[in-house]
Amino acid sequence: MPVYNEAGTVASVINTVLKQPTIRELVVVDDCSKDGSWKVLQELAAQDPRIKAFHHEVNQGKGAALRTGISKATSPIVLIQDADLEYDPAEYPILIEPILMGKADVVFGSRFAGGPHRVLYYWHSVGNKFLTTLSNMATNLNLTDMETCYKVFRREIIQAIHIEEDRFGFEPEVTAKIARAGSRIHEVAISYRGRSYAEGKKIGWKDGLRAVYCIVKYSPLMRERSRKRAVRPAAARRRAAESRADMSSG
Repeated sequence: MPVYNEAGTVASVINTVLKQPTIRELVVVDDCSKDGSWKVLQELAAQDPRIKAFHHEVNQGKGAALRTGISKATSPIVLIQDADLEYDPAEYPILIEPILMGKADVVFGSRFAGGPHRVLYYWHSVGNKFLTTLSNMATNLNLTDMETCYKVFRREIIQAIHIEEDRFGFEPEVTAKIARAGSRIHEVAISYRGRSYAEGKKIGWKDGLRAVYCIVKYSPLMRERSRKRAVRPAAARRRAAESRADMSSG
């Protein structure tokens, strides 16, 4: 659970998460909050040994907080949970079931697959679907919600991925990398209660532009083309060296 300036909601979310019977541990990373979130986390961690709280001395972004949290996880299944009230922890059973049944390595919880949701920003939904479509074109997956918070992994899968993005670029990056790894991916419908900006929503249009960049950067297709471009000059150099050797021996 990455946390940044969520003092008003983080205790409620954590208490709700810990009530779920599937929870063995909760790794929380405070990304240098300025509103007292870290103090709240310390108090909660002192009350429940399942909470493992970590703190960044400098604000780095959601991706950096997830990188820290994922590296500290020890349970066999890792689920990402935001520190706000947009996603419902009561839906954990449907999210982890495909992994428990041995049918999946990774599960995405889709906000666009038929679950109940709060009616809010139209252009946000358009942007999400646009980014998901670009991501699908780059990965050859058929997801309906690449940008969802609810992503669930077998621990060895996510801990084997080198996460580079510090902010919201985490979503397209990790999607591309699990696709490249050949992971079995399932998608399940979830409910969603989006927040308005007045209620604390943080993602903006600049994050959307970064997501487009990340989709291109981490695309398995782009990586394959780059590999082929690197191989061709190497092969040409090798042929040139062999030709010079033949001329010298002649």
